[in-house]
Amino acid sequence: MQEATVNHREKAYALLKADADKILRLIEVQIENLMMPQCPVYEDVLDTQMFGLSREIDFAVRLNLITESEGKTLLENLEKKLNILHEATQNSL
Repeated sequence: MQEATVNHREKAYALLKADADKILRLIEVQIENLMMPQCPVYEDVLDTQMFGLSREIDFAVRLNLITESEGKTLLENLEKKLNILHEATQNSL
């Protein structure tokens, strides 16, 4: 039974990580095509996606599939990558 729990936790974390990676790719595509991180559409997509991911993480935490710390780390890592991408875009304008 414990092995199944560990497997569910690993799978939950992997799924959340994959969702975070999808958000990063989505934002990369938007920046490449719009070239305007200040665009309201860009900001709306980013806000909506980040909110959705935070709700997924909260749900996984409440089910004890991941720890609160793991969830926080996932969001922080995505935010760091998005900030790097945003700064790179700003510097290239």
